Parts: sequence; structure tokens; C-alpha cells
Amino acid sequence: MICFQKIAERRILEAIREGAFDDLPGAGQPLELEDDSHVPEDLRVAYKILKNADFVPKEIALRKEIVQAEDLLAGMEDTKAKYRQLKKLNFLVMKLNMFCNTHTGMEKSQRYEKKLAERFGS
Repeated sequence: MICFQKIAERRILEAIREGAFDDLPGAGQPLELEDDSHVPEDLRVAYKILKNADFVPKEIALRKEIVQAEDLLAGMEDTKAKYRQLKKLNFLVMKLNMFCNTHTGMEKSQRYEKKLAERFGS
């Protein structure tokens, strides 16, 4: 295995000296890294391949909506608006749990008004 690494390293250094990497698209630009924290770790590579093929699974779209709803809920101050957002969030979580068809112990838990009221002192 080490001999293959040495061969690869030598060829990369030769290509650098010959300027093979000089005119690559995006050279000198920062990398555009995507936030895939809402995707389960064991599924990230598969979902990346699907995304590159312009296919986004329903589960991923739902998870993304849930993250956005949670972020929006965290920034709200109006109690009525929080309650409406919480209902929407619970609906999205229920939809995700039904869609995934997983064991109940593995489901994403819903949020409830009482917990929210305790946290914000309403």
C-alpha cells in the first residue's frame, strides 16, 4: 500500500511542476461547502450523489423544512406566532416520521406548547 502512495505522490508532484493544476475552474476561490448536518451521517454520500443528479429525496426536503421551522421558531417573540409555527413544526415532524416508517424509538420527537411556554416564560 505504501508503494502506491509513493507513486501517487510522485505523479501529483510531477503534475504540479508541469502546471497541470494551474487552470482549474475555481482556482484561488474559497470552497463552497454545503450544510448537510440535517442528513444522517451514514446517508450523506448517497444523498450527495442523488443531489448531483438533481434528485432530492422527500425525506431530505422534509428534514430541511424542519430545520428551517426550528430556526424560525427560535427567533420568534409573538406567542401566537410561536404557537402557529410550533403546530407547523409538529406537523412536519409527524409527516417525516410517517414517511420514514422507522421504529418508534428512532422517530424524531415533536415539540409541544407546554415545553415552549416553560422555556419562554409565557
